[in-house]
Amino acid sequence: MSNPTAVTWLTQEAYDRLTAELEELSGPGRTEIAKRIEQAREEGDLKENGGYHAAKEEQGKIEARIRQLTVLLRNAEVGQAAGASDEVAAGNVVTASVGGNEMRFLLGSREIAGDSGLDVYSESSPLGTAILGAKVGDTVTYTAPNGRAIEVRIEQVEAYTG
Repeated sequence: MSNPTAVTWLTQEAYDRLTAELEELSGPGRTEIAKRIEQAREEGDLKENGGYHAAKEEQGKIEARIRQLTVLLRNAEVGQAAGASDEVAAGNVVTASVGGNEMRFLLGSREIAGDSGLDVYSESSPLGTAILGAKVGDTVTYTAPNGRAIEVRIEQVEAYTG
């Protein structure tokens, strides 16, 4: 499990999008789910009331997302993606040969990628830790969760443009 107080790098766009989501969930989202629970409660017997149970489950998901966003935004470091460089940094899209397979992924938070379709690896993951600061052409090794040593060759580093 990741450190809940770890700093997460976010682009300004991602920070703004997540802040708007948090405001929506904390205000209108909470109000709407409370109304749905109350309406379902008025229908009678709660043991067999599918609408009530579904609304309570949705409320739990909303509250969990509110907590997640609150911690993420509180510990966010907002900035621009690193510019043209040959050194791997948070916010970069990295092309690398990982264990002999070419991969292209974003190094950072899944929240940055939004719906871009890019695979995302955290800077604090075993792969992220190994490649952070590596330069194009460097070969590094990291230990996978299964205990195997995996070689990674950095092929290309580009700024994430969202």
